[in-house]
Amino acid sequence: MTLTTAQQRALTWLTLAVAAAFLLWLLGSALTPMVLALVFAYLLWPMVRLLERPRLPRALAATVTILLAMLAATVLVLLLVPIVTTALPQLRAQWPGLLDKFNHVVAPQLKNFGVDLDVDTVKAWILKSFDGNMDEWGQKLLASARIGGSWLATIVGFLVLVPVLVFYLLVDAESVSGGAWNLVPLKSRERLAGFLGECDTMLRQYLKGQLSVMGALALIYPLGLMLTGLNLAWPIGVFTGLAVFIPYLGYTTGLVLALMSAAIQFTGWHGVAEVAVVYAVGQVLESFVLTPRLVGERIGLSPLAVIVALLVFGEVFGFLGVLVCLPVTALGVVAMRHAMAAYRASTFYRT
Repeated sequence: MTLTTAQQRALTWLTLAVAAAFLLWLLGSALTPMVLALVFAYLLWPMVRLLERPRLPRALAATVTILLAMLAATVLVLLLVPIVTTALPQLRAQWPGLLDKFNHVVAPQLKNFGVDLDVDTVKAWILKSFDGNMDEWGQKLLASARIGGSWLATIVGFLVLVPVLVFYLLVDAESVSGGAWNLVPLKSRERLAGFLGECDTMLRQYLKGQLSVMGALALIYPLGLMLTGLNLAWPIGVFTGLAVFIPYLGYTTGLVLALMSAAIQFTGWHGVAEVAVVYAVGQVLESFVLTPRLVGERIGLSPLAVIVALLVFGEVFGFLGVLVCLPVTALGVVAMRHAMAAYRASTFYRT
């Protein structure tokens, strides 16, 4: 059986995609810094081009861009400092009282639904964890920091290696992309250029829309939490708004932090209920107003598709899969559009 030129081309691209997926699975831990650097370089490239317009040297424009990105990341991390330094010590001191509230208010309601929770056992385990294991956890953390190849050493290595890789990728962007482009067969370049252009447009629109959603929620959540009287309204609210970029995980983390802070600060359950209402309203606004208007409909990449893709890529490829999920999903959506157009134009479909 002789394959047509189109079939040979499709088989070639499919083989390359399978080989790339196998390499990601096989060399995931080794490739993670490079893939992370590629993602950041792609995100920061427009800023570098903008700074070059006043005729700044490329190296200086890349340096300024990286420093601004690191400053933004530092600000995001510092938002957690008031939460860690204020809420967690109070939580440790007030756990017994919170559990007693739970035992007298929530546990009876759960029993009505057939859920019998042994609060005394849970209370004993939590108090033991806070009192007996804090020193043990601290010793393990310090021991880990002294062991080569530990998670702490890996994080520090990433903080040094990734910015360096991003810098060189930004400085040598044309030579890197040009070298890769020279490997593409001449007959396929025009079609591939259009395909990659569509993918780039989709990613840019998605990222711009998602940044708009994050900015809006970073104002909505702290303002709503301020109305409840929560002391940590601004750090928790802004963190939640910016963390929604990670589907469900960011929102859930912010919700848990807000409910914990409310349970510590307020004497009754009314304050906790008001905080829960703020997060419920925020989730409704995000799902039914902000995301559909600012992100979803104009690019054809629904939030559900993003969530499913994150779960699948994270399960198969780990952390590296989360990094490459969005661009690969965009490639898949654009490829599906081209495949459907080719199918509708085929003789099989028309006859």
